[in-house]
Amino acid sequence: MTIGSFDGVHVGHVALIQAARARVGPTGRVVAIAFDPHPFAVLPTKTPPTPLTSFDQRAALLRQAGADEVVRLEPTRTLLSLHPERFIDLVLEKFNPVVFVEGEDFRFGRDRFGDIALLKASGQVLGFDVEVVPGVDVQLTDQTIVRASSTIARWLLAHGRVEDLAAVLGRAFRIQGTVSRGDQRGRTIGFPTANLAIETSLPADAVYAATAQLPDGSRFPAAVNIGTRPTVNGTRRRVEAHILFDGTSPTPEINDYGWWLQLDLHAWIRDQVRFADLDALAAQLCRDCNRLRCLYSLVAGGALG
Repeated sequence: MTIGSFDGVHVGHVALIQAARARVGPTGRVVAIAFDPHPFAVLPTKTPPTPLTSFDQRAALLRQAGADEVVRLEPTRTLLSLHPERFIDLVLEKFNPVVFVEGEDFRFGRDRFGDIALLKASGQVLGFDVEVVPGVDVQLTDQTIVRASSTIARWLLAHGRVEDLAAVLGRAFRIQGTVSRGDQRGRTIGFPTANLAIETSLPADAVYAATAQLPDGSRFPAAVNIGTRPTVNGTRRRVEAHILFDGTSPTPEINDYGWWLQLDLHAWIRDQVRFADLDALAAQLCRDCNRLRCLYSLVAGGALG
């Protein structure tokens, strides 16, 4: 068993699942208990971070890493006020794990008083083992070394550093949602876009190179604009994807709206800026798409994941 929020399911989280699997073997059972929403959401003096992933995304990624079951645990005030020993008792009553697999900084119980030392001491009395997994360090493109965490992942995302974020996550950052109706202005300048309504965290306002996966599983390059669209005096942040169909294979049959779209962000292309007019914007979008094609060739070759 391993317990945490697991937001983003970065390489450190994957290391926990892999260690748990190695410990119990292929016939054992690995259970991840994931807090949802973030515990700060129910604490009056705290502000919860915007999630990197929905719970469904987290559960799928944890299973992909090797978990057999992902249990959603709602962090009520009653639960968060429990003494650490009582929290352990509740977990044992429900799951009876033979081993807890946690990171070095694992904390639990009221005021986060419980730690690895307390968990190990309880295990000696109650009959379970504790395996501590070291954190995972990652080298970023500027050669700095960081410890993989949800906090550093959010910081990289907020600064638009999606290549470095991919190193921390172990995969490209994914945006997904249902395509909704926009103002259709992109069609008038030759760059129709799919507009997504997103409830999870978004990167800094910019244009990004991405891979779009359509409902039929087909994948195409996409230029993704995230921001308020200052050229047309927009005020609300939007996610707009211009998909580059290759012209050699049949274009998928999709409705204008209501279809599911996944966008894997690979690289920053440019900052969002205000252009003099729509003609200047269209000219820049042509340049963006040309750069996207070059970057996408690197993605296809594995250079950008």
